[in-house]
Amino acid sequence: MKAETPARDPLLQAIPLTQLKGIGESLAGKLAKLGLSTVQDLVFHLPFLYQDRTRVTPLGSLRPNVEAVIEGEVRGCDVVYGKRRSLLCLLQDNTGTVALRFYHFSNAQKQRLMPGTKLRCYGEPRRGAAGLEFYHPEYLHLDDVRSENLEQTLTPVYPTTEGVGQQRLRNIIQQALQLANEHSVPELLQNLPTENTGGLLDALRFLHSPPKNAPLDQLLEGQHPSQQRLAFEELLAHHLSLLKVRARIQTHKAWPLDKDHFGDAFLQSLPFSLTTAQLRVATEIAEDLAKLFPMLRLVQGDVGSGKTLVAALAVLRAVACGTQAALMAPTEILAEQHRLNFCNWFVPLGIDVVAVTGRQKAADKREQLARVARGDAQVVIGTHALIQDIVSFAKLGLIIIDEQHRFGVQQRLNLRNKGDGILPHQLIMTATPIPRTLAMSAYADLDCSTIDELPPGRTPVETVVISNSRRDRVIARVSEACRQDRQAYWVCTLIEESEVLEAQAAEATAEELSLALPHLRIALLHGRVKTPEKERIMTAFKQGELDLLVATTVIEVGVDVPKASLMIIENPERLGLAQLHQLRGRVGRGSAASHCVLLYGSPLSKLAQARLRVMRNSNDGFVIAEKDLEIRGPGEVLGTRQTGELQLKIADLQRDAHLLEQVRKAASSLQQQPELVNALTRRWLGHSQDYSGV
Repeated sequence: MKAETPARDPLLQAIPLTQLKGIGESLAGKLAKLGLSTVQDLVFHLPFLYQDRTRVTPLGSLRPNVEAVIEGEVRGCDVVYGKRRSLLCLLQDNTGTVALRFYHFSNAQKQRLMPGTKLRCYGEPRRGAAGLEFYHPEYLHLDDVRSENLEQTLTPVYPTTEGVGQQRLRNIIQQALQLANEHSVPELLQNLPTENTGGLLDALRFLHSPPKNAPLDQLLEGQHPSQQRLAFEELLAHHLSLLKVRARIQTHKAWPLDKDHFGDAFLQSLPFSLTTAQLRVATEIAEDLAKLFPMLRLVQGDVGSGKTLVAALAVLRAVACGTQAALMAPTEILAEQHRLNFCNWFVPLGIDVVAVTGRQKAADKREQLARVARGDAQVVIGTHALIQDIVSFAKLGLIIIDEQHRFGVQQRLNLRNKGDGILPHQLIMTATPIPRTLAMSAYADLDCSTIDELPPGRTPVETVVISNSRRDRVIARVSEACRQDRQAYWVCTLIEESEVLEAQAAEATAEELSLALPHLRIALLHGRVKTPEKERIMTAFKQGELDLLVATTVIEVGVDVPKASLMIIENPERLGLAQLHQLRGRVGRGSAASHCVLLYGSPLSKLAQARLRVMRNSNDGFVIAEKDLEIRGPGEVLGTRQTGELQLKIADLQRDAHLLEQVRKAASSLQQQPELVNALTRRWLGHSQDYSGV
């Protein structure tokens, strides 16, 4: 990969947006929310969609759900009353008639749509009560425009924000492109592994204003050579940014954790042997921990693959070397399970384990924090409470983040900074397998280990999808399972993210099931149950003193009950694939045949149908992760709305996976050119690199 040194003539990246006509401080503030602060940012703010407004479609040729420009004469316009009051206009040309429907309208608007008025409209026709209908279409009076003044290029649609309309954004981007003719947008790369599209500026101009004969289908699929050229450069910028983070982290010092006084005794105390995959990953971690710079390793493995045991071996190394280890879990239930496991494993070895959570009593919390600060507590388990300012470590050598996607970047950064000048090693665990395409690009700063083998005795969970209309049969199935000395979960979900509403829904379901199944021992668990009561309920369920646990998604991660062999998930269409797979992983932990019932409400959207079909057909977390990536895209899978990572402008990791190997090779050859690397990452990432490396 050849590269050119960035030019030193005036650059677009040095020109603030306020130099463009019509952009004052107020609009500049709104554009800043989109990450736009310079003229170059505008030029690289690329469309995510295109509309074809270059030709008029006869009304008789309209197809449902296909956007179109139409022209015709208003034949009638009246206010109609149904479920909602609306203004209904009938538009006619010499090929047919179509309806325009407005739910929000003024009397002045109605007066301007009198019969005989000629209109040009743009929108998406859908089947409605009056046949094909356009709902709130954009429209112009043909008295105001000449009929030949149709758009001469495809119309771009941009990511935008409140207070910045599409037309306004199009106008200022066109201004920016004019400035690009006078100033420099440097060509940073040559010999690109994509089809030749001319220069960088030519590709940008094309994508902002494709000619009307441009291949619309190709553009909508992101396959046009101009899109692929820029996608390669963007993926390369992200990859180089993460490699910079990795290099920066390796300049910091860490405690070398190269002793292992406890490992053999711990392994001998276990009633089983580790799998080959667990031993391999444990060795990779041990090699990292022995180094003088901080480990940054991601361990991924399917539900039940034994990640916690591997983490325990790392903790033992930290303790053996006289440092402390901290494990941060996303929920109190999971933190408590980790505490119980680590106490069972470590206390016989003379290792002190404490917990720090948000709902501890003040006196108990003060005592635990004092032990942590003095260094008496060697292993600290907690929730996000660990990142509070009042938490101070004596000598923090290792931090473990469980279910990393549940934490914001700032939370992980705050915990890392507890190392007091010497950075702790970081081990990040996830039971949400990350597709290879994401791991190659989104986690280039991390070393990745995969536990791709389940312990012996784990049974695949059979999944069935059943309509809520057959609820009585499902309840009977729960009764039969519990009669056979098995246990069951019934999980309630809500669209609203409200602990109060979730609790109410779970309470109503628990009451319904108690009436239908009076012979069963039923308990209720949700986010508003106090911690001591949660612990009492979970302990009773684990010990077989309860038959059925009605719960919200608080049981998604970590809860381990071998006798539980039946999982009912109510309204599964409201959850993503990763969450459904996590929930299903609560059963199948023993040797008995286990089942998961997805009890859905009708009607199902196509997206929900696709998700439930994947769940029914596969138990493999990596297959499910790939499907999740296809259905939801990388932003959703990685939780980027929370973390701010991987905000791709034009690249798509699923679509452009074929470029990733070439991206890695190009990144390797460019690492010795820091000026070029900085220019590329600044162009595509701006200031979004600030939180990298946590």
